[in-house]
Order: sequence, then structure tokens, then C-alpha cells
Amino acid sequence: MPELPEVEVLVRHLDPLVRGREVLGVKVLRERVLRPSLPPEFERRLVGARFTGLSRRGKYLFFELDSRQSGQGVAVLGHLGMTGRMYLAPVSKPLPKHAAVVLNLGLDNFVFEDARGFGRLTLCLAALDRLGPEPLGKGFTVRGFAEALEGSSRPVKVKLLDQSVLAGVGNIYASEALFRAGISPLCAARLLSADQAECLWRMIRRTLRDAIRCGSGIPLDFGGGGVGGGGLFYFGVEAGTPDFYTERLQVYGRGGLPCCRCGGSIRREVVGGRSTFFCPCCQPLPKLR
Repeated sequence: MPELPEVEVLVRHLDPLVRGREVLGVKVLRERVLRPSLPPEFERRLVGARFTGLSRRGKYLFFELDSRQSGQGVAVLGHLGMTGRMYLAPVSKPLPKHAAVVLNLGLDNFVFEDARGFGRLTLCLAALDRLGPEPLGKGFTVRGFAEALEGSSRPVKVKLLDQSVLAGVGNIYASEALFRAGISPLCAARLLSADQAECLWRMIRRTLRDAIRCGSGIPLDFGGGGVGGGGLFYFGVEAGTPDFYTERLQVYGRGGLPCCRCGGSIRREVVGGRSTFFCPCCQPLPKLR
């Protein structure tokens, strides 16, 4: 599932492409992605509206539009789910098999393609109310982060995936940040020292910034072509490399391979129902006194 860096890079790519464009028509091919919004309301609110901005909140895309007909602003919340893609394609190009919502912008269509149907493009903004602070924002402080970990017996990896603790971090970047901080994902959150909590706070921010920087050089020219060509990345894809896919992940997905630091074997365990990768040597569990 795309996480904060992938969504941020996509937002930066799409914003200048849609800003100022007017929605001339709406085609809903998979009603479930609108839930709880209904197609008639979605079409009524969007047709004639013009995009004024696009931003990110956690893993969500936040589209802002201005409706000339009603004189009111319109907000649309997008989520890529597991397999979602959002891009512009010429109206002359046939729609892809898994197109869910298509907005006609004149010469181009804005296409939301979602093969597995777990994504969303909805007028309902309720999901934003459940989100914690942005990891790269001023609201994500060392003190607040440490307080969120205190008293919790849950593994620290599980706490990092709690979107009410911090918004946008998922399985991949939680694993990477914990490795950089030298903290075992199996460690109970309450056992982290103040120094460890601060180090993890720094590594979360550094890991996300590094990922965004790496991904910002990728041409996200989906063009409705399905698999292949430009696309979403996971930490380290850069233009000019074969298939734009050079991983810089240090532990995630590397179970059984040697650790880049100590040469030991990366371990894979299921924590909170999610595959978790770490180096037992570089990320030791704290010794109980």
C-alpha cells in the first residue's frame, strides 16, 4: 500500500496538472470507491467545478475545487488503497479495464484506476478526523511522540502503524525507521528510553524525507498503460535506472539476506498481522532487569 512518501510525490506531480482545470463530466464505473457518497451527488457537486489545489494528509489526497454554479468550495478525499493509481490521460485513449472514476477535463481525463477496489474518491472527509499529527509537520513533536509511546505494552512497530499516533507511516517506512534507530520492532513501546524515543522521532522524519527526495525524480507518466513505465516507488527509485526500480530499502523485504551494517541475517516476523523485517544484531531487544 502506498505510504506517505509515495502519496506526497504523487500530489506534487498531479497538482500542477489539475490546478485550474474544470470538471466537464463525471463517469463513475465503480460506485464502491465513492462510499459513503452517492454517484448523483458526486456528479452534481463536481461538474462545473474547477480544481484550485491538491495537498496531502497522511496517506490521503485532498482535492479542493471551486464550484461556479453553487459559489461554494468542494472538497474530495482520495485514497489509493492497495492498487490505486491517479493520472491524466488524453480523452482519445481508451479507458483502462479497472477505471473506477473518470473526470473529463476537456482534452484530458483524470483517471482513478483501482484494480482491487480498496481505494476511495469521496466527498466524505470523516477519515481525516481520526488522523494524528503529520510526521514532517510542526505538530509532530518529540514530547508528544514520547507521550504516545508511554504506558503502551504494544510492540513499537504496531504503535507506529497507528494512524492516530502519526499519520501516513505504514509497514515499509516503520521498518526502515526502526532499523535506522537501532530499535527492535518487537520492543514494547513503553520500554523505550527518552533518548530512544527522540532518536526514533528523528529517524522517522529522516527516512520519510529521504524517500520523498528519491521519489521526486521519477516521471509518473502512467498514461493508463497499466504495469510498466513510470509508477509509484518505494524508497529509492530514480530515473535512469532499469525500470526505474532501484531499491534503497535496508531491511524491508530483505528477509534472509545479509544486513548492510553487520552482515548478519535479516529476520522476518509477523507483528500485529504485518510482515516485519529487522536485524536482531543491530536492533536488539532491551535486557529485562
